Amino acid sequence: MLDADFFRRWMTVTAASVDSEAERLTALDSEIGDADHGSNLQRGFRAVKDALDKEPPATPGAVLTQAGRLLVSTVGGASGPLYGTLLRRAGKTLGEATEVDRQQLAEALRAGVDAVMKLGGAVPGDKTMIDALLPAVDALGESFAAARDAAREGAVATTPMLARKGRASYLGDRSIGHQDPGATSSALLVAALLEAGPGDADGGE
Repeated sequence: MLDADFFRRWMTVTAASVDSEAERLTALDSEIGDADHGSNLQRGFRAVKDALDKEPPATPGAVLTQAGRLLVSTVGGASGPLYGTLLRRAGKTLGEATEVDRQQLAEALRAGVDAVMKLGGAVPGDKTMIDALLPAVDALGESFAAARDAAREGAVATTPMLARKGRASYLGDRSIGHQDPGATSSALLVAALLEAGPGDADGGE
C-alpha cells in the first residue's frame, strides 16, 4: 500500500529529476516554445519539495493537492495550471484515504489526465503532455516500471508529430521533428514513481 510518505517521496524524486534535466527541458522548449519549461518546473517542484519537507501532509490526497496548488502559484506559463490540475484532481479523487493501492492511484491519475485534457483541449496525438501521461496511466495497473516505459515511449513518439495545441502549434510544420518538452517532463514525473519505491509491492499485483 502507498501512504503519504510514499507520495512525498514521489514529489521529492520528481523535484530532483527536474533539477537534473532542467537544461534539457529548456533546450527542447527553445526549439518549439518559450525556452523556459525547465526553469519554470524547476522552480515549482523546488517549492513543492520545500513545503512538503516543512509540513508533511497526512494523506496521499493531501500531498498531491498541496503540490498541485503550489505548482499553479509558482510555475509560469501553461505548465503550472496543467500540472496543478493533474495533481489536484488526482488528490481530490484519492480523498481522505490514509493508504491507497496502485490501482487507486491509476484511477486518480486518470481523473487528473481527463481534467488536463478538458482544460487544455488536447487529445492524444496533439504533441502534448497527454501523449506521455495517457499511456502511462493505461500501463500503471501492470506496474510502475510499465508506466515509466510507456511514458518515455510516449514522449519520444511526439517527435514526428505536428503540434496542434500550445505555442508549438503556431510553428505549423516546423514543430515536426522536435520532442515535446511537456511530454518529456511528464515522463520524468511518472518515472519518479518507480524511484520513490516501494517498487510494486503495493498490493496492486
